[in-house]
This record gives sequence, structure tokens and C-alpha cells, in this order.
Amino acid sequence: MKGKKTRTIRDIAGAAGVSPATVSLVLNGKGDISGVTRARVLEAVASLNYVPRVSKSGSEPGATLRFLKIAKHGHTVNRDHSVFISDYIDGMSAEATRRNYTLEVVSFEGQPISTVAESLAGAPIAGVIALGTELTEADIRLIQGLGLPTVFIDTFYQVVDANFVDMNNEDAVHKVLARFQKQGYERIGFVASHVDTTNFRLRRDAFFTNMARLGLKVREADVLSVESTYDGAYVDTRALLEDGLDLAECYFCTNDIIAYGFIRALKEHGVAIPDDVSIIGFDNLPQSATMEPGLSTIEVSKRKIGYLAVTMLDDLISAAEPQPPVKILVGADLVLRASHERGATHPIGRRAPKIAAKLPAD
Repeated sequence: MKGKKTRTIRDIAGAAGVSPATVSLVLNGKGDISGVTRARVLEAVASLNYVPRVSKSGSEPGATLRFLKIAKHGHTVNRDHSVFISDYIDGMSAEATRRNYTLEVVSFEGQPISTVAESLAGAPIAGVIALGTELTEADIRLIQGLGLPTVFIDTFYQVVDANFVDMNNEDAVHKVLARFQKQGYERIGFVASHVDTTNFRLRRDAFFTNMARLGLKVREADVLSVESTYDGAYVDTRALLEDGLDLAECYFCTNDIIAYGFIRALKEHGVAIPDDVSIIGFDNLPQSATMEPGLSTIEVSKRKIGYLAVTMLDDLISAAEPQPPVKILVGADLVLRASHERGATHPIGRRAPKIAAKLPAD
């Protein structure tokens, strides 16, 4: 069975016997077009089931963009990460205002994606920006298939025909591992998470890819897996320590929240940071600068991602014809603090201690 053909302005022009420019003027309510010609164009639009893109008019109030804050399971989109969600919104809001749009934020927590889709049907909006952190590929395709101009942020799929703005995870992880290597560390560990999100998978893949790229050996025992919440990471790390975890010299943690739980468990077990184990996180959340020791971490401008999402969405809305997917990756900076660099009391190259003693009961 053949898929439904997407009609274009050229199709409408051919059916109505006018130029594509005339069709565009009619659809946007502009130009000195006769009533007969206008009626012919609109008749062709109806007969071909053409759905025109929503356009802005400079003489009218700005159209509305909707940001969908979606937390399917809440393991990564939760109050611990409210700061980076706010940064996304700040970037979107500033650029939306500059481009004469109104930005509205709608939250969905623990609801099926079908509910999200239903909320968009017939909504008086020009376009959608969706937080893709916890969305699967099927979720992306469902929302994309609604026909609204849509941009997904905080996720990325190479082979899905959709628009994405995300961080460059491979570049970011390379910066982390190259820093550890520069310090002379040879045994580099990774604190991953078994929670299934795209960015977590991309960072895991980037860890193995970049370890090979830098000529570093991965020890299977040094790749840990914990829950992605603060409490979950803490509890899972305690369990690993109770089982006698042989600690690596240093660890890259999938994100800052995981790093916080990981560090808390290590400290309670008498492991000094960074003298016994060095750590680098990802996200540069505010607490990373104020904790003791300060957490070295990856910084990606969430405001930049929000700004780019609105810019991309505006291009989609303004385009007269369907556009090819655009996928943007934003680079990262490594913010250096005390958690990753050992002092003279524990020179680089000394083997981290094997933890064997049991933790005291709560």
C-alpha cells in the first residue's frame, strides 16, 4: 500500500492554474488577488487535502509556540534537573519574544504519549518544541507524524526524519577522557545508568569509542551501572562497595546527579575525593560548584539549545514547502574543579584501594 503523498504549493498551483507565488499569497492572506482566483486556489487546496503551514503575520500578534515538558518515567526529568529545564525555557523564551512569538509551556508527567498527541490535535499553535529526554524512537515518530512543525531537544536519532537540537555527547566525553589521560591516569572507569535514555546511551557509546580513540584500555569491572536519581545512585553504589568493589583511579559519571550519589556513598565508606578516586560529571548543575570538593563537569549551554530550537522552528513555520530534517549538535566545555585532580598525598599512578569492609547499617 502506497503512503499518502505530501502535497506542496506547486501541486496546488498546478491544479488551480496559477503560479506558486499566487498560492502563497492566498494562503497567507496577502496580495491583491481577485476573488475568482482566490476561490480557485482554495478549491484546489480542499480537493487535494493540502494542510498549509501556519505562518506569522507581522501586523498581527505573534503566533504561539508550545514547549512540551514530558516526563514519561521521571528518572531523568525530575526536580533534580529542574535547573537545566529552566535554562532551556529561558533560551526559548528570549528568542521567541525576539521573533514575535508567544511561548507556552505544557507539562506531562507519567502520562502516555498518546495523551500528549491528543493535546496537540487542533491546538491553536504554530509549532512545537518537545523535550525528548525520556522519549523513545517510537514516541518521536508519533509526535512528528502529527504534521505540526516540530523540534525535539535533549535527544538525537541519526536515522529518524525529525528535527533535533542536542549536545555533542561524543565530543564532550572525549574532553573528559583526554583530561584524565593528560593527568596520567591509566585505569579510567565509567559510572553508567541502566535507565534507558538516548543521551545516556550516547555517552556510554562515546566512552567506549573515545577510550579506543585515545589508546586506553577498558576494564569491564570498571564500567558500573547505577540508578539515575540521586538516591538511586547512592543506594546502588553502596551495594557495589559492600560487595568489595575494586575502585578504578578515576570515573566519568553519566551526569552530575549520578555523580552526587556516587560521591556520597564513597565518602561514607572512607574514600577521599579526589585523593583516592577522581571524578568528573556531566551537566554543570549549580550544586557542582558549591559541593565539597567542587565537581569537575561538562557544561553545555542549555540556553543555546533553547535558542536554536526556536530559530529552527521559525524556519519551519515560515517555509512555503516541507523542509528536510535538520540535526544540530552543540559543543561542550569542561569545567575544572577539585574533584578530578589528586594532591601530593596520593600521586597519580598509585592503585586505588579495594573496598572490602561492609558499610554500617542505617
